[in-house]
Amino acid sequence: MPYFDAASAAPLHPVARQALLAALDEGWADPARLHREGRRARLLLDAAREAAAEAVGCRPDELVFTPSGTHAVHSGVSGALAGRRRVGARLVVSAVEHSSVLHAGEAHAAAGGTVTEVPVGRTGAVDPEVFAAELRGPDGAAGSGVALACLQSANHEVGTEQPVAEVAEACRAAGVPLLVDAAQSLGWGPVPEGWSLLAASAHKWGGPAGVGLLAVRKGVRFAPQGPSDERESGRAPGFENLPAVVAAAASLRAVRAEAAAEGARLRALVDRIRARVPELVPDVEVVGDPVRRLPHLVTFSCLYVDGETLLSELDREGFSVSSGSSCTSSTLTPSHVLRAMGVLSEGNVRVSLPPGTAEADVDRFLAVLPGVVSGVRDRLGAGSPAAGGGEDLVVDALGKRCPLPVIELAKVIGAVRVGGTVTVLADDEAARLDIPAWCEMRAQQYVGATPSPGGGHAHVVRRLS
Repeated sequence: MPYFDAASAAPLHPVARQALLAALDEGWADPARLHREGRRARLLLDAAREAAAEAVGCRPDELVFTPSGTHAVHSGVSGALAGRRRVGARLVVSAVEHSSVLHAGEAHAAAGGTVTEVPVGRTGAVDPEVFAAELRGPDGAAGSGVALACLQSANHEVGTEQPVAEVAEACRAAGVPLLVDAAQSLGWGPVPEGWSLLAASAHKWGGPAGVGLLAVRKGVRFAPQGPSDERESGRAPGFENLPAVVAAAASLRAVRAEAAAEGARLRALVDRIRARVPELVPDVEVVGDPVRRLPHLVTFSCLYVDGETLLSELDREGFSVSSGSSCTSSTLTPSHVLRAMGVLSEGNVRVSLPPGTAEADVDRFLAVLPGVVSGVRDRLGAGSPAAGGGEDLVVDALGKRCPLPVIELAKVIGAVRVGGTVTVLADDEAARLDIPAWCEMRAQQYVGATPSPGGGHAHVVRRLS
């Protein structure tokens, strides 16, 4: 059964399994003790730290192990903000950061700080010049009030690589430390120089779950927040999960040694998916940067498709994938990443190939996908649009969830004259993203949206052809 969700959690690397089993026998003692067993455990911990630091590109004494990547992010953000509170209380982040960064920002705002989100383009990347401008205050002074900036190395949903080097240079010029969330990219290669803090998570590269790492460069003002003790430089309190730490470091070294060859192989398979899906499935938008991207990840969205049903049907066919569609979310809101990019969110599928993925599995996925999408569309009644040339129409889609508002729009657009409008009344949050995306894909004009007296919004679409 092909597993195509490595961006969520990669399968345990064989080296990680071997190291974990060995460390269970040798690394069970307290590495802070001076007896024989403690010294043996300390040697294992020190060796793991050195291996991880080498992969990250920092000194061993700059790196600590944490209980998760999320813990590393929250500790990094809170510690850097506290260490620079005299500078100011502004936190600058990209609009497509992982939720752990955004949640850390929410906590900062709740405590009285300010969070500025830098927008991204349709590929999901920030403009370095726009980011640099946000590092300056209203008077243009470098670093005015900005305590910390955060930028992921590569996006977790669409695979787009961020211009880390350019943003790092802007941060250096502004005197602002930069925290890089490298969870998705660290297994594929080092992060460009210039960062001040870096966070990552072992289960993203084939290590065991429950191990993160946080690197803080010497000279960065940092004040650890929350519970503390003498372990991990006071930045990750509690007894280290030494077997898991050893396995995480060993697997990071192993995947980095394989990264060049395996990355090139998987990039070719992803290129095939990016090219073939629009040819095989009508009304599909492939999102993310086609060139500056992770080698193993591709995301696409299908019009007139319920994302939850699509994932369930693909799982029935033996393919494990993920989605950013609001239809698969308990909050019924589309992915913040897709929303920030302004791309279609309905029927969203994220394919992230783990190392070792067979070419035959990708070919079978491409063979199965068209029938699955067609079947879901048929069940939702996404048939041929009506023909005509009548007056303006109003479609009441209140109470209907994605993708039904867009399906109703597509059915009636042909029934109005060229130049006429269709007004879609919808209270589904995803409609605010998917109706404009549909217009762009179908060469129609999205006029705009206004609050509707019955709740939700009235989305006006003008027929151009």
